[in-house]
Formats: sequence, C-alpha cells, structure tokens
Amino acid sequence: MKKKKKYSPIVFRQGPRLYLRPVEEADLPLLVRYMNDPQVTQFLSMSRPVSIDQERDWFKNLVSRENDVIVAVVTNRGLTIGTIGLHRINWIDGTAVTGSAIGDTNYWDKGFGTEAKMLLLEYGFNTLNLRKICSSVYDFNGRSMAALKKQGYVPEGILRQQHYRVGRLVDEHQFALFKETFLRVYATYKKKYGL
Repeated sequence: MKKKKKYSPIVFRQGPRLYLRPVEEADLPLLVRYMNDPQVTQFLSMSRPVSIDQERDWFKNLVSRENDVIVAVVTNRGLTIGTIGLHRINWIDGTAVTGSAIGDTNYWDKGFGTEAKMLLLEYGFNTLNLRKICSSVYDFNGRSMAALKKQGYVPEGILRQQHYRVGRLVDEHQFALFKETFLRVYATYKKKYGL
C-alpha cells in the first residue's frame, strides 16, 4: 500500500506560535461556528447569524476584493483559530484598516491575536508600503485596546454612542499606527522572539 504524500501547509507569514495563510474552503464550517458565537461577535461589527451558504459567498468574493487582504490565523499545530485582515486599503493615501477575530476562545488572553496582528502589520508596512493603519474597538473591549497600545497604536478619537452592543449604546475608540512607530515596536518584538 502506497503511503499518502504529506504536504506542507501554505504559509503566508510565520510567527513563533502561529502562521497566516490564505483562507481555504475547508475553513468555512469552523469560521461559521466562530461567526455565530455571541462571545466572539459582541466585539465585531456583525450581529446577524451567518449560514454556511453566506460564508461560501463571502469566500468566493475574496478573490475580487482588491482593497482587502484577509487571511486565516492558524496555530503551528494546524488549528485555524480565526481570521485577520487589512481592509479598505487606499493605495494612493497609503492607508488601511485592520480587522481580526480570534474565534476560538481557548486562544484568548494568550497573545495569539497580538502575534497575528504583528505579522499582518509587518506585511502591510514592509510589503504593501502602507504608511498608516487604523483600527477601532468598542469601549468594553479593554483587552483589544491594551493589545493595540502594545503594538504601537495611539488613540485618534472616540465616536460617542456609535453602536448598540451588549444591550446598550457603546463608544467606538479609533486608533492609528504609523509606519515609523511600528518599525521601532517590531524591532523590539523580533528581538524578544528571536525572529
């Protein structure tokens, strides 16, 4: 009997404990589970249930989205734990917005989101030559705010009572990160992890 040839995973960006790769159709059932978990979606802009057919449509349209780069976040053991992306890339202004969702709550509060974001930011600044990347967070998401500050983001403004979440109106805190700041933070990060 022939042994089945084992293929190496596709790796877009590699970190110490995880890697980023293109989203695959095989990820969709897991992503649908994450996108329907209220514990996860309370922090996202989406609030409606997502079906597997809707997720397939989203997946099919990824290729045509010229101003978005969305990738899967995968542990070095091969478990897809979420997605992360650069959105609304403005090629003239050199700006973008990040969005991420670590859907597997077993990986919260362990630095996996920060690691994924650092890999994505390195790509955005050093490959796409972006100069400014923004992110926004609801006021009750202190964990994400702390992570953004560790990554070098600075507050830019607050949209008061902008969204209805968790049974109340919440503020949206806007943050920005410039390339020069990120390069300093990333140099320290690389040294810490021996990259």
